[in-house]
Amino acid sequence: MRKQRKGIDIFSLSFLDVVSCGFGAIILLLILSKFSEPRVLETLSRDLRGRVQELEQQLSEIRGESRSMKRQLVTVREELVEEKARFLQQQQEVSLVQRKYDRSRNNLLAQRRIEEQMESARQRLTEEMRRLQEKQLPPVPDSPIGGVPVDSEYIIFIIDTSGSMQRFAWPLVRKKMAEILAIYPHVKGVQVMNDMGDYMFSQYAGRWIPDTPARRRAILKRLASWSPFSNSSPVEGITRAIRRFHSPGKRISIYVLGDDFSRGSIQDVIDTVDHLNKTGPGGQRLVRIHALGFPVLLTQGGSEENAARFSALMRKLAQDNNGSFVGLSGLRE
Repeated sequence: MRKQRKGIDIFSLSFLDVVSCGFGAIILLLILSKFSEPRVLETLSRDLRGRVQELEQQLSEIRGESRSMKRQLVTVREELVEEKARFLQQQQEVSLVQRKYDRSRNNLLAQRRIEEQMESARQRLTEEMRRLQEKQLPPVPDSPIGGVPVDSEYIIFIIDTSGSMQRFAWPLVRKKMAEILAIYPHVKGVQVMNDMGDYMFSQYAGRWIPDTPARRRAILKRLASWSPFSNSSPVEGITRAIRRFHSPGKRISIYVLGDDFSRGSIQDVIDTVDHLNKTGPGGQRLVRIHALGFPVLLTQGGSEENAARFSALMRKLAQDNNGSFVGLSGLRE
């Protein structure tokens, strides 16, 4: 008898166990993925916030650089405008100089023609007229003003800046400075030092100050408040000026303005200056030395001996060095 095959039941317990495990695994995966999702989102959010802040900072820096570049651009444009204006001004000055040069050249040509005509006329002079011309006196050189020779091309002022001079004689010092400058309408160089050898203008230390009306005004203006340390002795200033500025072929005058010589030997100073200020050709010294004596100590109750020593020293230095000494009688001259 044939056995009947047993049928297969697909919904057996084993199959249900497998299906249940599969569903359980899927549910577990879903649970795990949902659990980790907030942490991932938080990490991504934090990273994005950091990146946004970094980009915002970079944007701020770029805006700052942009503003700076704009300011620089404005400055450069302003400088360009100024340079263009200066260029146009210089072009005008060049044109003016060119016109002056052309006029001077024309004047020079005219002067040469006149000289040629004069030379031609001179050649036609008779012998008698030539003899009369030869007997004419030579031109008189620059004569002294008030006993002070004013033939120098360079002038140096040595000013006593001590307390006594500052308190009692300074208005008169400024007045005399202006008067001395006025008797030299134009020189090649000026220098101003105090009795210690300190320069009035440090930017011109050791070199000549150009002589211009503006620079003269600046000297007189600076003198009003100029008060460097002083030991009331002109020796240091005189010797330093001669050592630094004396030069063969240059006519230089030193003007000493002071009231006091309180220390040291008069003869030692005379010997030192005599050694420094050599005699040049024709028996003239390299540097003239002039002096103005202010009677501060005589009128304000100071040491009359020191005032007399200053006068004796400066009178001798002026005499030995082709200059003049002027002793003022009061402080209101």
